[in-house]
Amino acid sequence: MSDPKLEIQMLHDRVMVRINQEAGERRSSGGILIPATAQVAKRLSWGEVCGVGSHVRAVGVGDQVLFSAEDQYEVEVQGHAYYVLRERDLHAIANERPEHGTGLYL
Repeated sequence: MSDPKLEIQMLHDRVMVRINQEAGERRSSGGILIPATAQVAKRLSWGEVCGVGSHVRAVGVGDQVLFSAEDQYEVEVQGHAYYVLRERDLHAIANERPEHGTGLYL
């Protein structure tokens, strides 16, 4: 007997975000390699929204969001890491549906 696959539905104002794998070492705009262990200040991360609750207003599935990963809940589903957070914990949204933004593009 095989286990049934269950669909995950986010509740209320919760957002499920897939963690971008570029959280390791990175390169500065000047070409300097910055190791993953270097930490100067609290760093915000970008991730992709994979699910939203029924009370989420400004974010949709597929949007890129900016958030702090330090105080969030992490969950693993089928070998992939995700964060579950409240919509109010998001700092910015990047999507193709511009309303009013900064004029900066990813």
